[in-house]
Amino acid sequence: MARILITSALPYINGIKHLGNLVGSQLPADLYARYCRARGDEVMFICATDEHGTPAELAAAKAGKPVAEYCTEMHEVQAELARGYGLSFDHFGRSSSPQNRQLTQHFAGRLADAGLIEEVSERQVYSNADRRFLPDRYIEGTCPNCGYTRARGDQCEECTKQLSPVDLIDPRSAISGSTDLEVRETKHLFLRQSVLRDRLDDWINAQADWPILTTSIAKKWLHDGDGLRDRGITRDLDWGVPVQRGTDPWPGMEGKVFYVWFDAPIEYIAATAEWADGHGRDAEAWQRWWRTDMGADDVRYVQFMGKDNVPFHTLSFPATLMGSGEPWKLVDYIKSFNYLNYDGGQFSTSLGRGVFMDQALEVLPADYWRWWLLSHAPENSDSEFTWENFQASVNKDLADVLGNLVSRVTKFCRSKFGEVVPEGGAWSEAEPALVQALTTRIRAYEGHMSAMEIRKSAAELRAIWVLGNEYLQEAAPWSTFKTDPEKAAMQIRLALNLIRLYAVLSQPFIPTAAQNMMTAMDCADWRWPGDIDAALATLPAGHAFTVPEVMFAKITDAAREDWAARFSGTRA
Repeated sequence: MARILITSALPYINGIKHLGNLVGSQLPADLYARYCRARGDEVMFICATDEHGTPAELAAAKAGKPVAEYCTEMHEVQAELARGYGLSFDHFGRSSSPQNRQLTQHFAGRLADAGLIEEVSERQVYSNADRRFLPDRYIEGTCPNCGYTRARGDQCEECTKQLSPVDLIDPRSAISGSTDLEVRETKHLFLRQSVLRDRLDDWINAQADWPILTTSIAKKWLHDGDGLRDRGITRDLDWGVPVQRGTDPWPGMEGKVFYVWFDAPIEYIAATAEWADGHGRDAEAWQRWWRTDMGADDVRYVQFMGKDNVPFHTLSFPATLMGSGEPWKLVDYIKSFNYLNYDGGQFSTSLGRGVFMDQALEVLPADYWRWWLLSHAPENSDSEFTWENFQASVNKDLADVLGNLVSRVTKFCRSKFGEVVPEGGAWSEAEPALVQALTTRIRAYEGHMSAMEIRKSAAELRAIWVLGNEYLQEAAPWSTFKTDPEKAAMQIRLALNLIRLYAVLSQPFIPTAAQNMMTAMDCADWRWPGDIDAALATLPAGHAFTVPEVMFAKITDAAREDWAARFSGTRA
């Protein structure tokens, strides 16, 4: 049994996320967590809401609520949506937790003791219209590198070049649009991550199995231009983790907070501590996942995220852990994703273009979305959601292949043998051939799932479903029954066991449907299949079952057209 630590990039607190956000981190992380648990591994699956920074303050102000109250409410909204999609977090925490405050301040103190924190007097942009210093990402202008007119003050999203606000051409406030900006002097703390450049480079070079997307982004930030820059880790804001050196005040830093991108990754650790505290466990319970001197040396740590989060997880967060001089567990594998686009363009939170997590569940149950998103995950390149493709995938894969098999097998058995697994009959040549084909496919499925090859895993699972349909098509028990009822009984007994096997294999992708299949089979045996012969004899003759409701309803053309119009770009 392996020990697997899984973290998903933290969803930001300022609103409900769209499906592109879901498939870029949380959903594939859940797929992998469910698979590892099904194989018997010990899993700790952690996520949290990312609650600090200017966007949280602005969203709270827009809602007319104190920021702490707003974040508490939105955390529960996001937690409820996570439950709605069957995301099986061991803990869904909050970056505003006391545990994260303590750990963030602890790391800052350790980094300062190691000489890796530098106090810098810098000139920062102040907006007279907004009456506040503007964080880099809230200054927009034209990128001097590629000419993109909506580049942010920290990075151009078009060419990914790192920027500072003074680099921008024609800068303006992203909050008010005002160009009445001036530069004022202020003091901030910088993490001297450039000091760790060679160590980070050696560490990244040692990760030979990382996805190309992950390593290419990390290398670009390490080597392009001036190379890895030191990064500011404090901001002039009210909401956030107060700047302290451990438990001591930090002279000259009064009234400042740590930058959200410093404290947010630390929340992975803090959320595990929240889990331990919530379950009445001592510190050793979470430290055995995170500290190599407490047992984490045998943990495999896997992170899931969109490509925009890769630089911070391959450079800044590891620099924090390394620089502390303490034995913290570093990530072993970073599964990064490209972007999911929407029907010829991009998802837009501001315009309401595309399907958001709450709206999707109003339209169809979670498994419909889980299947399409995972089977079309943007792994090697950006992918695109279209309603036509979604309709075809649901109707062909879920309804015609899997749902139809469950329906016709259970209904036929009920009509000819009653609601029990029938007895009688012996295997012919077709059944061992099916077992051999299933074994080959299932072993391939396991290989893809273990390698976190999401789309290949989905394609292999569908092929496993198809094998069952092809067997039934060839065996035709409804015809066999007329001349050889015992042989038909054997074929249906095998098919009922196939339903149970398909539930076990499909559970990571479509957990609700898998549970419905197991409930219909009146079975609680979720053992992962080793010997497929044995797996196809789990339900013995005489075992009772029920005919389930329709597993997956087909999407009509009218419904598809209605949804396409509804989500084309207006959101209340």
